[in-house]
Amino acid sequence: MDNIPEGYKQTEVGVIPVDWEVETLGDIFTFGGGYSASWDQLSSDGYCYLHYGDIHKSAKSFIDVRAEYPDIPKLNILLKRISPKSLLHNGDIVFVDASEDDEGTSKHIVVVNNEDITYISGLHTIVAKSKVAVLDNGYKRYCFQSRDIKKQFYFYSVGTKVSGISKTNIAKLKLPIPPLPEQQAIASALSDVDALITALEQLITKKRNIKQGAMQQLLTGKKRLPGFSGEWEAKRLGDCLSKNPDYGINAPSVPYSDNLPVYIRITDISDDGRFMPEKITSVDNINSNNYFLEKDDLVFARTGASTGKTYLYNPKDGKLVFAGFLIRVKVDSQKLHPQFLKSYTETTMYWNWVNIMSMRSGQPGINGNEYSQLPILLPPLPEQTAIATILSDMDTEIEALEQKRDKYRALKQGMMQELLTGKTRLV
Repeated sequence: MDNIPEGYKQTEVGVIPVDWEVETLGDIFTFGGGYSASWDQLSSDGYCYLHYGDIHKSAKSFIDVRAEYPDIPKLNILLKRISPKSLLHNGDIVFVDASEDDEGTSKHIVVVNNEDITYISGLHTIVAKSKVAVLDNGYKRYCFQSRDIKKQFYFYSVGTKVSGISKTNIAKLKLPIPPLPEQQAIASALSDVDALITALEQLITKKRNIKQGAMQQLLTGKKRLPGFSGEWEAKRLGDCLSKNPDYGINAPSVPYSDNLPVYIRITDISDDGRFMPEKITSVDNINSNNYFLEKDDLVFARTGASTGKTYLYNPKDGKLVFAGFLIRVKVDSQKLHPQFLKSYTETTMYWNWVNIMSMRSGQPGINGNEYSQLPILLPPLPEQTAIATILSDMDTEIEALEQKRDKYRALKQGMMQELLTGKTRLV
């Protein structure tokens, strides 16, 4: 007891301010289920419908029904078939009852529905409706996101491949509750950070669209840079390589080790072509240096849904061994700039070619010989270099904005942990 600071008290959810209360969710909310409908039943006609998949996909913890109305899926159904418990009103909270991972078990959406537009909660959802007015609607967006609350969700979730939580178990969760003025102050502070993150995400999207447009113009010769002229040449990728494409190695992956090289697999390459593994692993039993990526090496994914995805090796990513489902190409630096090639693999022309070439009776795929046939229209090397520099500078600007956004996200996580537990007070 001597370790509890003045003005705080020990509770079943930890040490909190003396003027905060602890309530179980069952004392605050009534719980109901949603109306089950499949994706195939949804369209652009009918009443707004909230599928649990939409909650999992959302980066936000609320949905503004009026503002987002055009994008909300609709269900064409007689309203009398829907239970009032499944109809969503302003301030209702919708939890998912199933998730493929522990993190997803606490996913939820707070409904902003000031105009009371008909909105149906759907498949695999749990609807929480307030019995008592102890939570500010803005505060509801954040109060379930502290580590302590998420631990309770993990504790009560069940299942192996799919984690699930029931209405009965959600009702057992205990929530620390500040006075309403402090709730509003906390929600306002966190909302300000959310606004900064949203503004950065919008700017990143805008910059990406600008880059995409620039690629479509510059990489096809539709737009020429000042000081360059002359005809472009139609080439095959194989004509511009210093050696034939080669395949990676299938080897045992092991937990990350400072003494072993890192393994790069198809799943470690992001959709925009960066090395972004969910979990870094090392690779053992490498008997040849042939499998280490070198500066200016580019790898293509050769099989499955990711066929065509590419990664241009960046030495900043460390020593990498490329896996068996990747194909490496080494460009002839006197004929083809590697960054020009990487940028070309992000264009519509390239992906149209991939979609045609990867057609198989089974798994989609493109082999090394087929990648050698990739048609590419090339300007002289100095113009390739100029184009590659412009696009690389755009990438650098986008990455800087992404790093800034990620810092704000980390700041928000830290703020939530302090504010939602009462460790830091705003009033």
